[in-house]
Amino acid sequence: MKIKDKAYIAGICEHPIRRAGELTTAQLHADVALGALEDAGLTLDDVDAYFCGADAPGLGGLTMAEYLGLRNLKHMDTTETGGSSYLLHVRHAAQAIAVGHCSVALITMADRPLAKKQGTALSGVDRSSMPDLPFTVGVPGMPVYGYAMVARRHMYEFGTTPEQLAWVKVAASHHAQYNPHALRQEVVTVEDVLQSPMVADPLHRLDCCVMTDGGGAVVVVSPEVAARLNKPKVKIIGTGEATKHRDGGFMDISYSAGKWSGERAFAEAGISVDDIHYASLYDSFTITVIMQLEDLGFCRKGEGGKFVQDGNLISGQGRLAFNTDGGGLCSNHPGNKGGMTKLLEAVRQCRGQAHPLLQVKNREFVLAHATGAMMSSYHSAGTIILQAE
Repeated sequence: MKIKDKAYIAGICEHPIRRAGELTTAQLHADVALGALEDAGLTLDDVDAYFCGADAPGLGGLTMAEYLGLRNLKHMDTTETGGSSYLLHVRHAAQAIAVGHCSVALITMADRPLAKKQGTALSGVDRSSMPDLPFTVGVPGMPVYGYAMVARRHMYEFGTTPEQLAWVKVAASHHAQYNPHALRQEVVTVEDVLQSPMVADPLHRLDCCVMTDGGGAVVVVSPEVAARLNKPKVKIIGTGEATKHRDGGFMDISYSAGKWSGERAFAEAGISVDDIHYASLYDSFTITVIMQLEDLGFCRKGEGGKFVQDGNLISGQGRLAFNTDGGGLCSNHPGNKGGMTKLLEAVRQCRGQAHPLLQVKNREFVLAHATGAMMSSYHSAGTIILQAE
């Protein structure tokens, strides 16, 4: 099912908090849901499809439908793939709209790991019966170890350096200084990154994303609904999703599932990477960004380190502006679900509503991409290409 020109993103909302305190997960979901609908000029009564991941409390979609008072639902999707879930939700919502199953789809995400003192666990996901669990019990910090392995392999294969990894963080920090809601607003240098404590060789503390409470929401609508709304029109023109796993031990960790999701999204959109001047890229770790730049085709495999060095990701300075809100590395990474915030900043850029000092001039086509689970093992990738009208 091709969805080019068949759905629009009409509303977005990012929760301003980074520490939830006494706010419940359901309240966070409700806050961003109402915010996104208000942004679109719609109400809860207009919603006929609801999408959420495992972070939604209770029975997920059913629980939140009652909590929000959604009475007109025709369609529901609770796909869970970690950080990429919400890009897949946008794709699935556009597909449902294209075949007439719904016309206004609400997608929400919220988590509060700081308030729950949960650490890096994936909210709502029961790992107790996972077949690989016996091999990882007692190993703390699993995500960072997995990405450290990817980074070390990239260094071995292609000569990537710690300094090049650090430039990703430096670029994100240059953007975060203009975001009043960013958890970390200070600008850092390559030396700051390299001098921060080593977490898992070769990744330092500043190579890792922040951990926050919060959330976000997106409203996807049919062309007919979009036409009657007095809002900037952001059209979904290309989507892709893909899955990659360990394949019984024969996994090549030098590339990710983004290689396939990106190819599918660009093919559907009918454009190339040369048409993209802004990209929201999942930034759980600095190596994650370098891998995605290569796998999506912004540079050749093995040249991601060279691509990012000397500030090439800094808006107004480099070749490709990325994560102009500060991204997960500096601003907001609610739990282990950073994909939602990638969508939100991509829409802001497409609308021309990013910070004035960071807004890209050519914003006709923008891209959002995320990975879910661990790039060193099984993971899912989602790619969304948007067009401003």
